[in-house]
Amino acid sequence: MTRLITPRTLLRQWRDDDVDAMTAVNSDPEVMRWIGDGSPLDRERTVARLAYYRQHWDRHGFGLFALTLRESDEVVGFVGLAVPDFLPEVLPAVEIGWRLARRHWGRGLATEAACAVLAHARDDLGLTRLVSIHQVGNDASARVMRRLGMRLDRTTTDPSAGRPVRVYAIDLDEPAAGGTRCP
Repeated sequence: MTRLITPRTLLRQWRDDDVDAMTAVNSDPEVMRWIGDGSPLDRERTVARLAYYRQHWDRHGFGLFALTLRESDEVVGFVGLAVPDFLPEVLPAVEIGWRLARRHWGRGLATEAACAVLAHARDDLGLTRLVSIHQVGNDASARVMRRLGMRLDRTTTDPSAGRPVRVYAIDLDEPAAGGTRCP
């Protein structure tokens, strides 16, 4: 099983006992404000999402990792790769994305973990390009994208939610891929 380790985080596969922690993340209206139509997810919908994440791993050989703090193994969200089916105009593509509990925002954890995922995508999976979808207004997420070395590719509308989005992209086979914050 794939696990990625950073100085402060461990990215691992999902376990059944991760449901409560992810329900806490997904049920926070401020966290979910920039996801899809902005609706929080209850426990039942979180269980369904975790099942989908596992199926994605089985189908594609990559997916969203449970993001845990190394010091405590506390699940604080996810970081990883997904096929962005909700935005058909960018397909075929692989998206790098993240979602963290609000109390862990602003600490650089998303960037740290996303750098590890970016390296995994390039070095282990042989991917040559990643995208990331930024809902207009979610400036913190856009900053992470730029720290990863991603550049604005296009502006469009998320057809599933009717919200404006910006698609950032990075070509992983370019020498500078990974930006200034990634090794």
